[in-house]
Amino acid sequence: MKVDNVIEVLICGAGAAGLTLAIDLARRGVSFRLVEKMNQPFAGSRGKGIQPRTQEVFEDLEIIDRIVAAGGIYPRMREYRDDGTFVEKDMGERAEPTPTEPYQIALMVPQFLTEKVMRERLAELGHHVEFGLELVAFEQDEESVTTWLAGPSGQEVVRCEYLIGADGGRSFVRGSLGVDFPGKTLGVRALVADVSLSGLDRQAWHQFNSGDMQRMVSVCPLAGTELFQIQAPIPPEGEVDLSAQGLQQMITEKTGRSDIMVQSVSWASAYTMNARLAERYRIGRVFLVGDAAHTHPPTGGQGLNTSVQDAYNLGWKLAAVLGGAPYRLLDSYEEERRPVAEAMLGLATDLLEAAKRGGTQRGREVRQLDIGYRASSLISDSSGRHGTLLAGDRAPDAPLRGAAGYTRRLFDLFTGPHWTLVGYETLGDVIKSQKGLRIHRIGRGRELEDEGAHFRHAYGLALGEWVLVRPDGYVAAIVASGDTAKLQRAFDDVGLTTANRSDSERLAYSSPSASSAPRIRGDSFVRKRTD
Repeated sequence: MKVDNVIEVLICGAGAAGLTLAIDLARRGVSFRLVEKMNQPFAGSRGKGIQPRTQEVFEDLEIIDRIVAAGGIYPRMREYRDDGTFVEKDMGERAEPTPTEPYQIALMVPQFLTEKVMRERLAELGHHVEFGLELVAFEQDEESVTTWLAGPSGQEVVRCEYLIGADGGRSFVRGSLGVDFPGKTLGVRALVADVSLSGLDRQAWHQFNSGDMQRMVSVCPLAGTELFQIQAPIPPEGEVDLSAQGLQQMITEKTGRSDIMVQSVSWASAYTMNARLAERYRIGRVFLVGDAAHTHPPTGGQGLNTSVQDAYNLGWKLAAVLGGAPYRLLDSYEEERRPVAEAMLGLATDLLEAAKRGGTQRGREVRQLDIGYRASSLISDSSGRHGTLLAGDRAPDAPLRGAAGYTRRLFDLFTGPHWTLVGYETLGDVIKSQKGLRIHRIGRGRELEDEGAHFRHAYGLALGEWVLVRPDGYVAAIVASGDTAKLQRAFDDVGLTTANRSDSERLAYSSPSASSAPRIRGDSFVRKRTD
């Protein structure tokens, strides 16, 4: 068998999850390709809510300012009564940023703009999406995955160490693996459409007939565009007219108003809401991320955010194992992320039931700031420790002052693909420098001072303690002064003490290798597209 290209990772699907993983792998020097069967980028607004935890991820990926500039905050909800009057309210509390949580409010950024920003960031890192290239078959053995890609130029064979299915709710990768996708259809069919219209102002999210599933319709101005997004329940069966004329007629019938005029439609979709969760996130060298692993109703704006954080969790682990870290590190991906998706499915479903009754309020639970991995096998045991912050929790931000006099944030120290070790008023501990680890000391006379004692209050560290923070911003271990052996064990567990794959080995993956590519050893798993 002729192999046309040899790489480390093949990502199938260039939505938000695939793009997040690609950006993360690119900044880590992993050789990969990102393929998308569609011929052009997704054009809809669908996943428009960017929650605070995802904003923190985007800060680390160095795109948060561009994301904010591309969109805006959600307008107030304006609920119209039958007599033509209305009441305005916020969908959730508008909390102010704090030193430990710099992002508190969900952003509205149409999905096509979010993905555009991500593709631009990927291009800065020297990579791009290969549109019009479809995964049609793959097989794996203990050492590699061999894939067949079909595109305008014909078929090519690509050999990789890992295949990532980021190919959506109807995932070819998931189906080929034979992974079950249990769950339920939620009894709601709806339409969503991005349109140009007149007759409504852009200062509010317009909601008509709230709580009436037969007549309900909402029209929301899409930040960063001149468009509005229409959402409405529709009958469970039958054709739906998604043309401008059809949508115009629907709005007139549901609102009783003839002054709202739909001029054009840029994108529209009719869909049935489901809540489903893949039985497995991994089979051998093949992984599922994003909608390929879970599908949510849109209530609460959880789907895209959960997908981004799947990829953010997996990226550093793939790079570490490719660099020589223990293979078992990859087992923690499903262990950590599947329970999160399960909880988000429950939350989104509960919010959908509330929306059917007219409820639109959102609380702290949708922000995803309290997601953690305390039960993960990767997390150092915190038993016996008292305090609000334990290993497995999200690492808070805090303002600091450098010895040179400049103000810095703790998140500045975390930004990048490395691990971070922070000591608080540490004394004589000698920590050996490791590749991929940055060490900082906070305290009087150290490189950084705790501005306003925010670090001490957020982390609850005793004098001399160390906190080890993972590349994805979660606390891996909190270690007492003098217990550097525990730190060393943590380093060993995640491969920080393992020699990384040499540059020459990585270069071997950077260019196509047809005749010299090693053949895989067997046919232990084969799936081909038949549709």
